Parts: sequence; structure tokens; C-alpha cells
Amino acid sequence: MNLPRLNLATLPTPIEALPNISATLGGIQLLVKRDDLTGLGGGGNKVRKLEFLTAEAQANGARMLVTTGAAQSNHCRQTAAAAARLGLECRLVLVKPEGGSSGGNLLLDSLFGVGITWCDKTSRDDTLRRVFDETWQDGRRPFLIPYGGSSPTGAAAYFHAFEEMLSQGVSPDVIVFASSSGGTQAGLALGAAAHGNRTRVLGISVDEPAPVLKETASRLAREAASRMRLAVELSSEDILVDDSYIGPGYGVLTSLERDAIRLFARREGLLLDPVYTGRAAGGLLDLARKGYFKQGEQVLFWHTGGTPALFASQYVNSLA
Repeated sequence: MNLPRLNLATLPTPIEALPNISATLGGIQLLVKRDDLTGLGGGGNKVRKLEFLTAEAQANGARMLVTTGAAQSNHCRQTAAAAARLGLECRLVLVKPEGGSSGGNLLLDSLFGVGITWCDKTSRDDTLRRVFDETWQDGRRPFLIPYGGSSPTGAAAYFHAFEEMLSQGVSPDVIVFASSSGGTQAGLALGAAAHGNRTRVLGISVDEPAPVLKETASRLAREAASRMRLAVELSSEDILVDDSYIGPGYGVLTSLERDAIRLFARREGLLLDPVYTGRAAGGLLDLARKGYFKQGEQVLFWHTGGTPALFASQYVNSLA
């Protein structure tokens, strides 16, 4: 069953070869799925989810979108852009980082005209609920979008994204991407399972331990399958996660991300971000060099966007 959906993204996003990096790795064919080019508000994977989530919001009579994330959240930036496109108010609950942050996604949030409530990480969920309750009591009809847009409805978007990839004539041996809140991974894994596809869907965790992320993604996949009336049942054992590259923590730039960002920029003219795609690409490169991928395999790097974070104050000097 198809879920209600609005047209917010520029689709289909292209799939491109990365011949120069493929040559440096040797033995694999590396492709990239350009979900950094989904268009709205600077693009990124969350626009796909927001096509379904905002349709759900409208069906519930919403006049405001409320969501949460880190200070440089790509999801929050894209939610703000979707609200602007649809004529809705938007309130963001953002976790204030140590040392502060400016520029990047925060600049775009401001341009989209959102209201921001700051909190610390330990109080994020309580603050989100408080903001939602306050705006509801004020009669502003808020619609709550979870962290990362990762609800069963949001996950369904990446089931359709998997189908989009197949319609482009690509069925890779492995898909590699950044995984955090689990929705993108849930949808891709569900797409592979529903189509009987043997593609390995490998999430490089940017922050969560593998057992936690596997459980979250499998639950979202099961709930999305139920909503779409798909006879597919996924367990946590069906979800592939590598949490070896979390390093010192979420959003902390290390040589892994820095080297990957520079390699993709200098060899392919392709921009990655410091938090998600930089970490996932660094993991992919390391796995390739360790022989994780078989000789001749086609590996698709699913670029989930995030380029504005390159221009955040805490990253500029480290990447210059």
C-alpha cells in the first residue's frame, strides 16, 4: 500500500561512477547515489522522509512542525525548509554543543525563519515534549517529527528509494551509507528484503553501538512493512552495522573523516560532510583497504548529504 506523499524532492537522484577513487582502491567498482542533490533547502536524505512525514502532518491538520537534533542537524535544516515550502511554522529543539557553533546549517535555519529552543543532550527528549505541549496549548497545531525523521513513515521513504535505484538499472553488491537514527537503514533493508535482492545494506554507525542501531532499524523496518502491508519480517540479525568508526564521538572530526573528505574532493570533485558522509566514506575506504569487499564487487556509496556542515565554525579551520 502506498502511503500519502508530497512532492518536495528533486527525484530521481543520479547514480554516478567514481572512477578515480575506484582506481586507488583497486578491485571494486565504486558508485555514488547523489541524495545530496534532492534539492530542497540544500538537499540531503531527509527530504525523502519529509515527503511522507509532511503529508502525514497535513492529514492531521498541522500548522507547525516540531523536531529535534544537534546544533548542525541536517534533518532540522531540511525540516525547516519543508515548513517554509508548505507555509507552516517550525520549531527546532537543538542540542547546544560545547564551545558553541555558528554558520553552516544554523545559518540556513535562520534564513528559513524557524524558532529555536536550546537544550543539553540529557534533557533533549523532555525539552522536545515540553515545546510540543506548549505550542499545542497555544493552539498552533504542532506535528512532532522524531529525531532524524526516523519513524515508520520516514523509513518507508527509503523503501521507495531502493526501488528508485533498481529502476535506474543498478543493483549493487553492497550499499554503504552513514547510519544514526536508523530510518534510512530500515527503509533500504526493507527494500532489499521485499524485492528478494541480495544487496548487502551496510550502515556505518556515526554514533550508536551496533546492537542499539540494529534493534532500532529492524523495529522501524517491521513497522514500516506493516503500514505498507508488505509480507516481510526483519530481525536485528538482518541489519548490517559497523560501529568501528565512531571514534571519540558524534560530530568529532578526526583524521578518518578529514582524509576521506579531502580524497573525495580532490579525486572526484565531490563534497562530503564532517559528521555523516565523511565518517561513512572513511569507513568504506578503510574496509576496502582491509579487503572487506570482494574482487570485482560493485559498491554503492549512498551520499546522504550534509554539505552545509562543512561551513560550520567548528569545522572550517580543521578542513582548510
